[in-house]
Amino acid sequence: MTGTILPMIDRLRRVMLLRYLLASVGALAVDFGSFLALLAVGTAPVIASASGYSFGIVAHWLLSSRTVFTDTVAAERGARTRQKALFVGSALVGLALTTLIVGAGTALGLDSRLSKLIAVGASFTTTWLLRKRVVFQ
Repeated sequence: MTGTILPMIDRLRRVMLLRYLLASVGALAVDFGSFLALLAVGTAPVIASASGYSFGIVAHWLLSSRTVFTDTVAAERGARTRQKALFVGSALVGLALTTLIVGAGTALGLDSRLSKLIAVGASFTTTWLLRKRVVFQ
């Protein structure tokens, strides 16, 4: 019995990670699309960037809670509000990590695009672990 359960659990874990990856891509599309649209109408880049990131957080919550962590979204209103706050906290950890990696990479003379790619990987991994083990436990 154990021989069939462990591979099944591993398969479910990979499917969940794939769904999370797709949710992340969707949220990134909302973030970057909003950023570009706001720039096109004359919004200051800093405000456009912060707004796009905020829209991306909302999109990621909606996608993650409805397609990735469906079995662990809190049903009770207070618990769900706490879960949303933890989710935003995890997004801020990802933002801080991204900022630190890009800043450090740039200070060390790395191409900022390479630093950003490294940061995306680190941020994705960190927020995935936080959301899986803390937010949607």
